[in-house]
Amino acid sequence: MRPLLLATTAALLAACNASESVATNNDGDAQPAATGEQGRPFQVQEIARFDEPWAMTFIPGTGQALVTQKAGKLMLWNDGGAVVEVAGVPTVDYGGQGGLGDVILHPDFANNGFIYLTWAEAGEGDTRGAAVGRGRLVLEGETPRIEGMQVIWRQDPKVTGRGHYGHRLAFSPDGFLYISSGERQKFDPAQDRNANLGKIIRLTDAGGVPSDNPFYDQGPITSQIWSLGHRNPLGIAFDGEGRLWEHEMGPEGGDEFNLIEKGQNYGYPIVSDGDHYDGRDIPDHETRPEFAEPKITWTPVVSPAGLIVYWGDMFPEWRGDALMGGLSGQALLRIDLDGTSAKVGDRWDMGQRIREVEQGPDGAIWLLEDEDEGQGGRLLKLTPAG
Repeated sequence: MRPLLLATTAALLAACNASESVATNNDGDAQPAATGEQGRPFQVQEIARFDEPWAMTFIPGTGQALVTQKAGKLMLWNDGGAVVEVAGVPTVDYGGQGGLGDVILHPDFANNGFIYLTWAEAGEGDTRGAAVGRGRLVLEGETPRIEGMQVIWRQDPKVTGRGHYGHRLAFSPDGFLYISSGERQKFDPAQDRNANLGKIIRLTDAGGVPSDNPFYDQGPITSQIWSLGHRNPLGIAFDGEGRLWEHEMGPEGGDEFNLIEKGQNYGYPIVSDGDHYDGRDIPDHETRPEFAEPKITWTPVVSPAGLIVYWGDMFPEWRGDALMGGLSGQALLRIDLDGTSAKVGDRWDMGQRIREVEQGPDGAIWLLEDEDEGQGGRLLKLTPAG
């Protein structure tokens, strides 16, 4: 294995908060990322606070945004400052890493009103798994609400534990729904094609399976799979050429930034640039060339969460680059994208765990912090400095 800098999980997380990670590009160059208050190209404004916020999305043309709160509430934020709860959200299995997760809009939301949510759903015998639902968002009347919410996808099988759901969503430019599905801290399901854990899933907007999926003719679960061998993918986003980028948390070391390609196997838990938390070795990616290798890895970890590819006017120098949050890294990170290549860009210390990154309608960058010891997580707006 590539040597880890620290021996225990606690020490590793402390180091991520106090010092720089070393990010390694796939060309082998180790590059420490820039940190610190000096020279940040943006100013930060606190806009609101939420209870355990997890994800957000803007509603085009309204000056409003939807924010999920992990315990099971969907909030409608208005540019004037008012925040109201949206009715019709399904019951969630709240605990550990589980609860209400991602929220996105249908590409044709202006005409059909469809909204998509993810959440942890309880099963039988103390089991649970992620679910994806679709319903219509109704903003008219006294109470904003979701009507006709229906589950269109579930993790299969449901398992014990409350970690590694993944459950991030993204629509491709050609209108297909992609779902990141974590391996639920069970390791082997990431390589099992009869389970949809540890996979990137590709479906139609209504939850059907496209006939050009790579394993379409291999059974109802296997047919959903677009790629496999993933651990805990907490960010997926498409670039301007329709390429899908993903990041996922590694074990003790080895956070990954990947270009996701049809039918590819990304190797977990057979390979990783990190180790198991109990100290057991995992062979590096370079030892098994049959698996797709990450474009970037981080050791110590930054715990990536939230991902966009930026196309706004407010920060023109970032157009076409990826922006992602860091939880243990307490940072906003920029990744230089150039075709199928990705290299470490900037890393800005934010002083708090960053759960979500979004681009606003005017090109501003919006961040959601993780909950801060009962003080709520802040909604932050980033605009050019000076």
